[in-house]
Amino acid sequence: MPPKLRSGTPRHEQISTWLREQIESGTFQVDERLPSENELCQRFEVSRITVRRALQTLEADGFIYRRQGLGSFVADRRVRQGLVRLTDFHQDMALAGLTASSRVLCQREVPCPEPVAPWLEVSCDTPVLRVDRLRLGDGEPVALDRTWFPRPYSRLLENRELGDDTFYRILEEEYGIPIVSGRYRISADVTDPETAGILEVEPGAALLIIERLSRTSEGRPVYFQRRFYRSDRVAYELELARDPGGRGAGESPDQVGMPLRDFHVVFDSGD
Repeated sequence: MPPKLRSGTPRHEQISTWLREQIESGTFQVDERLPSENELCQRFEVSRITVRRALQTLEADGFIYRRQGLGSFVADRRVRQGLVRLTDFHQDMALAGLTASSRVLCQREVPCPEPVAPWLEVSCDTPVLRVDRLRLGDGEPVALDRTWFPRPYSRLLENRELGDDTFYRILEEEYGIPIVSGRYRISADVTDPETAGILEVEPGAALLIIERLSRTSEGRPVYFQRRFYRSDRVAYELELARDPGGRGAGESPDQVGMPLRDFHVVFDSGD
C-alpha cells in the first residue's frame, strides 16, 4: 500500500518519490506497466494533474517512458554507449556516465597458456605478461579482466602502476604504438567460486565473456584480453540498417544482408 501523503512536501513530489522507490526496489520491473493515472489518483486521493506532474518528473529523470493510449512503463536505466569503434574500459564508462576505476589483482610474467598462444602468435609457454584487473563503475564491480601481453609490449608495462592508467594511453602516448584494430568474440559462461568472490556474485551466476585481440597498424598482436562481465550489469544491443536495393537476384527480402549501423554495450548504473 502506498504511504499516506503528508503536509509540507508537494504531493506530486511524494508520489514520484514513492514510485521511484518502488522501481529501484524491483517492485516494478523494466518494461512493466505502472498503475494507471486513474488508479494512482484513487490510491493517493489526488487530482489527475498532480499524478501527471509526478509522472512527468519520473519521465524527465529517465525512470519511466510513456506510450500514448497505453500508459507509463518502467524504463531500462542502463546507459548506452557505442562499441563500433575501438575503446578502452575508461572510455566506455565515461561515455556511459559512470566513474571508472580499477584494482590490480595480478601483474606478473607467466608462461603463455595454450588457449591464448594462437591469439598472440607465440608458442605455448612463451613468457608473457599477465595482468588481472577488477573493473569498477561508480565503485561497484562490473567486470574482471585477464590480459596477456607478448614481448616486446610486455616490457613496456613492467613495473607500471596500472590501476588508474590504461594500456591504450601508455602504448599510444608514451611509446607511439597505435592500436588501430581489434577482434571481438562474445560468449557466455557461469561463474566459478573464485571469480564469483571477486565480482561479488553468487557462484554459478551467468557471465558475459568478451574476448578481444588488439593489433597495431602493422597487424601485430598487442594483447589478448578476456573480460568477464556481470550479466546483471551489462548487455549488448545492435542496430541494423536494411538496404532493399542491395538484394541480389533470387534473394528474398529476408535474405538481404543488413549492414551494422550501431553496436552498443549497455551498462547498468547499479542505482
